[in-house]
Amino acid sequence: MRVISGDARGRALKAVPGTGTRPTTDKVKEAVFSMIGPYFDGGQVLDLFGGTGGLAIEALSRGMERAVLTDTDKKAIDTIRQNLQVTGFADRAEVYRNDASRALKALAKREVKFDLVFLDPPYKLKVIGGLLEQLMQDELLAEGATVVVEHDAEDRYDDPVGELAPLRRAEYGDTAITIFRKG
Repeated sequence: MRVISGDARGRALKAVPGTGTRPTTDKVKEAVFSMIGPYFDGGQVLDLFGGTGGLAIEALSRGMERAVLTDTDKKAIDTIRQNLQVTGFADRAEVYRNDASRALKALAKREVKFDLVFLDPPYKLKVIGGLLEQLMQDELLAEGATVVVEHDAEDRYDDPVGELAPLRRAEYGDTAITIFRKG
């Protein structure tokens, strides 16, 4: 795993020890950023299932200003912090050990708005629909925000959630990406 493009291009990222985390492959990451970017002029990114931090770090490398990353696994949190240090983005990121729904509740109290959100939960959890609703209900998305959902290719997310409309879907083996846009 590496940073594909931008300020930290080519920097290697550490994987989370063990088998509990399924990092987004470089191929899928490259495809995602070609669909949503590829570069940004500031903005805030939220990665609710941070894992290695690779998606948010890629977004920072490509021009996002700030990032918030969460995960429930201590090993993942430690890995995210190490990867932020290696890429030089530690001062532009906040990292929290929390589950996604509780993290969204805490962020809603801060009245922060995100321009880009990554949702890549373990496929077995089946929480994507509820988290999309919570993002809208808690008004955490800026106008024109993009939400990137990585999920099992067997699952479909074809319906709008409030102002959040599905734009595009792509499959890569067992993995699918669905892109939503607000407004």
